[in-house]
Amino acid sequence: MNRISNKSDKELAFLQDLFIAPDWGERFAELIDEHIKVPDEGKALYAAAGTGGHAMALQERAGKKLEMLCVDENAECLELAQAKATATREDIQFSQSRLDSLALPDNQFDLVIGNASLISTKRVRKMLAELVRVAGPGSTIALALPTSSSFGEFFSIYWEALHNTGLTDHEVAVEHLITELPTISEVEQMAEDEGLRDVTSWTRVEEFAYDSGEQFLNSPLVAEFLMPAWLALVREDMRADLSREISRLINEERHEAEFALSVKATLVVGQKAHSH
Repeated sequence: MNRISNKSDKELAFLQDLFIAPDWGERFAELIDEHIKVPDEGKALYAAAGTGGHAMALQERAGKKLEMLCVDENAECLELAQAKATATREDIQFSQSRLDSLALPDNQFDLVIGNASLISTKRVRKMLAELVRVAGPGSTIALALPTSSSFGEFFSIYWEALHNTGLTDHEVAVEHLITELPTISEVEQMAEDEGLRDVTSWTRVEEFAYDSGEQFLNSPLVAEFLMPAWLALVREDMRADLSREISRLINEERHEAEFALSVKATLVVGQKAHSH
């Protein structure tokens, strides 16, 4: 989860449960549901489980013989998830851990699912390595994340807003934001580098529509989970002017239509060949 936000872990957990999971999270969850067969028994790990809704749905589908462990970096998310699991009598375990340094032994799980949809791109490779490490030989590992070409509409407006507010020395940083998102083939290569075989991927372009620049900038997804990382390259005292210009450009460009933020939601799946 993005730690640049000004919100507390508790506030971020509630926002994730109320706004992020039912919309943003749902798009990635649907990809996983479509392409991952959950085993009827054994052990499964869900890394970056958030407030647990999707993990619980998978557990319910699998039945009582599947042991599910949910891991997240935000303890407050896990507390909400635990409350839900208790209320619905789901037998799921919860554990707080860094996603790129899992506090778990090697070769444990029959299915490992990682949700890197809100994880910094810089951390994805190490997170995947950890998912592979804790998976048992022959088990399935799945990683969901946004890939190259995501957020293109915003980045072009961001670049223009920097230019218009005289922050031209930051334009290179926007280019870096664009190029740091991995291509699908780069993520597949990452999986193969970690020793996975039969690597396959699926991608869907998902759109998030906003009626105005103000609605875009104030939406919880953008304001608390995406924008803090995007704005990190700009000095804090310059961000208000920059945000106003971003909003103005969005309103100008949309011509009374909605402003759509598009995301290439990608799922990469492979099998662990041997002990790691």
